[in-house]
Amino acid sequence: MAENKNLPPATLAHVAQTLNLPLRGICSVIELLDDGGTVPFIARYRKEATGNLDEVQIRAIEENLAYFRELEDRRASILASIGEQGKLTDELKARIEAVLDRNELEDLYLPYKPKRRTKATIAREKGLEPLAAYVWAQQPADEPLHAMTARFINLELGVATAEDALEGARHIVAEWTSEDAGLRKALRQLVFDEGVVVSRKAMDAVDEQEKFKMYYDYKEPAKSIPSHRMLAIRRGESENVLYFLIEIEQERAIGVMHRHILRQQGDWTPQLELAIDDAWKRLLNSSIQGEVRFELKRRSDTEAINVFRDNLYHLLLAPPAGPISVLGIDPGLRTGCKVAVVDETGKLLAHDVLYLHTSKHGNTEAAPKLESLLRKHNVRAIAIGNGTASRETDAFVRDFLREKGIADIFSVTVSEAGASVYSASEVARQEFPDLDLTVRGAISIARRLQDPLSELVKVDPKSIGVGQYQHDVDQRNLAESLEKTVESCVNRVGVDLNTSSWTLLRHVAGISERTALNIVSYRDQNGSFRSRKQVMKVPGIGPKIFEQAAGFLRIRNGDNPLDMTAVHPESYPVVEQMAETLGASVDTIIREPQLLEKVDKARLTVGTFTLDDILAELRKPGRDPRDKFVAPQFHEEVRTMDDVQAGMVLEGVVTNVTKFGAFVDIGVHQDGLVHISELSNRFIKDPSEAVKAGEIVKVKVLSVDTKAKRIALSIKALQSPQAKTSPVKRVQPPPPSSLDDKLAALSSKWRTRT
Repeated sequence: MAENKNLPPATLAHVAQTLNLPLRGICSVIELLDDGGTVPFIARYRKEATGNLDEVQIRAIEENLAYFRELEDRRASILASIGEQGKLTDELKARIEAVLDRNELEDLYLPYKPKRRTKATIAREKGLEPLAAYVWAQQPADEPLHAMTARFINLELGVATAEDALEGARHIVAEWTSEDAGLRKALRQLVFDEGVVVSRKAMDAVDEQEKFKMYYDYKEPAKSIPSHRMLAIRRGESENVLYFLIEIEQERAIGVMHRHILRQQGDWTPQLELAIDDAWKRLLNSSIQGEVRFELKRRSDTEAINVFRDNLYHLLLAPPAGPISVLGIDPGLRTGCKVAVVDETGKLLAHDVLYLHTSKHGNTEAAPKLESLLRKHNVRAIAIGNGTASRETDAFVRDFLREKGIADIFSVTVSEAGASVYSASEVARQEFPDLDLTVRGAISIARRLQDPLSELVKVDPKSIGVGQYQHDVDQRNLAESLEKTVESCVNRVGVDLNTSSWTLLRHVAGISERTALNIVSYRDQNGSFRSRKQVMKVPGIGPKIFEQAAGFLRIRNGDNPLDMTAVHPESYPVVEQMAETLGASVDTIIREPQLLEKVDKARLTVGTFTLDDILAELRKPGRDPRDKFVAPQFHEEVRTMDDVQAGMVLEGVVTNVTKFGAFVDIGVHQDGLVHISELSNRFIKDPSEAVKAGEIVKVKVLSVDTKAKRIALSIKALQSPQAKTSPVKRVQPPPPSSLDDKLAALSSKWRTRT
């Protein structure tokens, strides 16, 4: 099998072993990625080549590929550097070429890395390296150490006594000890396994709200500290409230060093022991701590990013109400409630302001205005933002609909997280240059009810409010991870080529922002697309981009009925062959999918995986993978925190899932927390095992603290003791496998640094 660019066969074999995936499939994925393939396209339309690897596995391969190519580049640079110094032996080269971990590679390079002036450097300048070499080698010489030491006394070089000579030699030995790659690896493992994260309040620190009170004097094992606590401690340190270190018993570290360095006893032993002690205290302790601190940060970042991605994934795939006309309300007290009506495609039809909460007669004056908008534009649903005054606005709307006897319009509260960010964004200004920010917000709220995915892609995911310590994690990794999540969701659902905004189109596999803008511009100038192939006329779209994107683009009521399905144009001949063998047209087998049961698979020239996907799609052509929309029902009499009482059973929506629990919106402007211990009566390691963002749940109120604005909730309290799983109804089905958890599990095998 051909070698894949700069990844050696041994590295590929290592990836295959750690990910437990076939080598052939890994090589195929790498070749497809190198050829410009996107992960959604490869996962959906190249199953024959990859052996049916799913998107999670392909993402893991892609991540491995990036990591090991960076490693190969660094390896080449290190080999060149050591070679230029004339110190690259065959043995050293073999060790460097065999390393598959970045830390271990840097450990091997450490002795040859350019250094600043050190105590060891000064000792070498005094000619003490031969004496250090004797101590380090631990081999008896013709003369005892004290006699040998006397020969290194040199007043001109600043070595006045034998002890000066021994001290200088120990500095050199200490540096050699600190640069031993095997020892550094062992000490990293020791500190990670047995170290304790200790945080304390900094001197003269100001923590007015006592956000970090629990960490003023806190200890927890480094190997088990959860990401949210590690990130909280780090945030406390960055705000100069806390400081933390990783404590390890010095005797344990020195013991490891003795076992690694000391080989036999002799007159050198006392000097070697002193050098080892010096190496730990002066060189290794701080260095190893820094590396472990970085690893804990990386691990915490990864977990926090995975939590964010999981929440975002479920939020983006929340069930859409569908193409219905919607009246969106952005509630407000002093400035009134901004109202916007959009048609089935999200086009703005009208906007106004209802002053419900500004005067005694506000409701009376607003009712006729609202009724006129509903009747004139045939509104089917009312979406109310869940910000300030939302429950009061919701109560007014429900009372209005009941008094008017309007039963064919439903009202629902919609999360407005990120709506203000959208309304002030360049995207919003391009869409509605002449409208006020608050009106744009009402439009966004209305559209979120129609299709959460299409509207939320216009907002920076970090502004949606489903993250955990999102500002404390690596921002580049966070952005990349969230972008991949959005890409996965958009391509899973598919995009209507004739109605989608450029902000949605840019996330389709193979399509860039510039290309998406070109598509919209072409559509505006030439009218709706009649076929997928027509998109090839858009500037910037060539055969490769068309190949990657076509299967994820949908055209309804076009020239070819297959254009509304997920069947790729390259497979149209297969469907036509099916139709021919059945004696029917393509349009007929789409309208009458029961005919597919008569297909003779053996007569079709296509791979098994591809054929199964084609048949599954034709049985439910253009089906939206998201679940049916279900609206949460908030308690009519619970509108503020003062209305919430312990013992109440309420319905709400999960807004955020963290490592310590889930936050639930029960309709009082303050989300309640279901701690992980209250999520299920069965043991769970992670809250995502029990609930997902966007899920409708029933909760019992455990306690309410209006001063601290905290509401403690429980799902477990409503479950029977025998229940094995949560009985609550989900708003949307979970994905076949959690993209975040599965990828994290796969990646951790090779990303682990300890």
